[in-house]
Amino acid sequence: THWLSCMACSSLGAFPALSPLPLARAHGKSFAHRSDLRQAKRILVKLGSAVVTRGDECGLALGRLASIVEQVAMLQNQGREMMIVTSGAVAFGKQRLRHEILLSQSVRQALHSGQNQLKDMSLPVLEARACAAAGQSGLMALYEAMFTQYSTCTAQILVTNLDFHDDQKRRNLNSTLHELLRMNIVPIINTNDAVVPPPEPNSDLQGVNVISIKDNDSLAARLAVEMRADLLIALSDVEGLYDSPPGSDDAKLLDTFYPGDQHSITYGTKSRVGIGGMEAKVKAALWALQGGTSVVIANGTHPKVTGHVITDIVEGKKVGTFFSEVKPAGPTVEQQTEMARSAGRTLASLEPEQRSEIICALADLLTERKDEILSANKKDMEPCANQTIFSPLNLSIGLRQIAVSSQDSVGRVLRRTRVANNLELEQITVPIGVLLVIFESRPDCLPQVSALAIASGNALLLKGGKEAANTNRILHELAQEALSIHGVKDAIQLVSTREEVEDLCRLEKMIDLIIPRGSSQLVRDIQRAAKGIPVLGHSEGICHVYVDHEASVDKAIKIIRDSKCDYPAACNAMETLLVHRELLRTPLFDQIIDMLRTEHVKIHAGPKFASYLTFSPSEVKSLRTEYGDLECCIEVVDSMTEAVDHIHKYGSSHTDVIVTENEDTAEQFLQQLDSACVFWNASSRFADGYRFGLGAEVGISTARIHARGPVGLDGLLTTKWVLRGEGHTAADFSEQGSMTYLHENLPVAQVLPGRRTTS
Repeated sequence: THWLSCMACSSLGAFPALSPLPLARAHGKSFAHRSDLRQAKRILVKLGSAVVTRGDECGLALGRLASIVEQVAMLQNQGREMMIVTSGAVAFGKQRLRHEILLSQSVRQALHSGQNQLKDMSLPVLEARACAAAGQSGLMALYEAMFTQYSTCTAQILVTNLDFHDDQKRRNLNSTLHELLRMNIVPIINTNDAVVPPPEPNSDLQGVNVISIKDNDSLAARLAVEMRADLLIALSDVEGLYDSPPGSDDAKLLDTFYPGDQHSITYGTKSRVGIGGMEAKVKAALWALQGGTSVVIANGTHPKVTGHVITDIVEGKKVGTFFSEVKPAGPTVEQQTEMARSAGRTLASLEPEQRSEIICALADLLTERKDEILSANKKDMEPCANQTIFSPLNLSIGLRQIAVSSQDSVGRVLRRTRVANNLELEQITVPIGVLLVIFESRPDCLPQVSALAIASGNALLLKGGKEAANTNRILHELAQEALSIHGVKDAIQLVSTREEVEDLCRLEKMIDLIIPRGSSQLVRDIQRAAKGIPVLGHSEGICHVYVDHEASVDKAIKIIRDSKCDYPAACNAMETLLVHRELLRTPLFDQIIDMLRTEHVKIHAGPKFASYLTFSPSEVKSLRTEYGDLECCIEVVDSMTEAVDHIHKYGSSHTDVIVTENEDTAEQFLQQLDSACVFWNASSRFADGYRFGLGAEVGISTARIHARGPVGLDGLLTTKWVLRGEGHTAADFSEQGSMTYLHENLPVAQVLPGRRTTS
């Protein structure tokens, strides 16, 4: 039996049972996917009391309310039709009445008893309907004042459950709301708590005789369907619906809830306020969904997300629980991640020969099924003229190199220490865990990264670009076929659902490392989105070639041509050429310029270079530019030291090159420059995992920790400490203990999973 729990905002009990649905909307059913919510035109936002009121339920949460008003006004000004169903009149009125009572009592007691007895005053119990009557006008005045700041007009509508028994009143309400929306006015709807019936026993604020101010869920659902709203956003004081009580160890937020799921759910406890539980909320949401309105239940009280929770939902981001009538055929991305982690642990426990066998099987499949692969790739290429065809044969060769290098990857002993007699410590290599690799249009990335993940014992979640969907699908099938040899098929998963990259980056409890493969913009976007998950990569590849005044003419021309022209879009292509000042107006400099012109490279002049020229090329807008094309910047420096300073200031710590015949100058450059890759008399294009002999790479990292430069197999491993003793305790080594630390370094021997070393 599953559990589902959430602090409730309302109950259906305050209204009569929901009547048969009105006629279905002409434009059809509710949205099937979150991404479709961007199309929502008419939106109803329901604000529960926990959202509108302060924690003491006496007064309004003005900060939250202001941010919600700002979001609603912004969406209204975008051309959407916004409606609000709000609570809060009772809380606002309670605050006003308590203030008046305290003021009145203090005056009376001061006259009769003196100031010393003011502290003994007690507040009388406030009747809820009186609080509602006193607070309704103030609540509406506050809304009006806030919306006025955004040039948005509002109108108040009060209803009771009796209004829905009268067909004429219902038609009048419907007509009024439509007319307000037509005039671009935001209707603010609330139950008329000043005249509603008393609450049911044991269903109110604990110890306080007030009727619930959180009875608007069914009202919101009813109005959403009657008004044919596209979306109902119900804001509450929890994240959404959970598969077990929130706070329990295994509780997981349900991203999507389907109508059939409620039959296998046991509902948890209700909110600290309100007369209903989550069961009432779910019933109201499902009723609205049946009537053609999409529903999202989300948290409107969290200080970090309140300021954009409504706009995030409308943008289709994974916020709260989305109600959908369309259940996907395959597993969710969360389920895929769990499957991958479980199978990945089994993969890591295999013998190295078994992992190598899987990679070789994948290499064989690439050649055996190459016609099938190329056919799928051809389909992907048809709408994209610039799509790159790749060679399954070349991929197969690279994978076999990885298979060989995987023999001593996982379980390799890096350090052995005899801590004390019969107490030995080892540091060994282990997989990182679950990797999320997000790549754009190049499908050859999939088998390369898959092989590296298999070799390192990591689980892998892949998100490819839609431009190569057919090729990715067949390559993933081959990877899983190879994994099946040793029963770990699920260790590699291809995300084929309509998941946004930003949503994947929020799975911080499930993913251990994100590796973006694509444009610098993709990397930057992922680095911004992945707040809780490390990202391995670089956002820019601003690579420099510095030509020293003692450089060889032939080497300089050859290296500059290769660094810039071999593949201009690569992250390791030269973007800035630094030239020693003494080379200006020399044959070497003229040959460099002639070569670049011959190769159709557009030149941008740096500030110092431009100052030496009468008629200069276009002056560079920024010295920190990654062109990614047949363009580059040329700048002049006075020395090798100035070149290093320039690179430190404007570079991206990726790959930088010096061309010189002076060994001392070269060594100083190599030592002083703080980049991931630093070369002497070699093209920047060598910054590549395959060219380094790593077999393949998952990317190039400019980070300062873990992996740096081209990241191959070793970059996908971390370490753990293994201590083997015979009943040792820390107390044995205290002043009163009988043992002493030895801390002797022992020879490192290879340890494979399941085996133990001997000293």
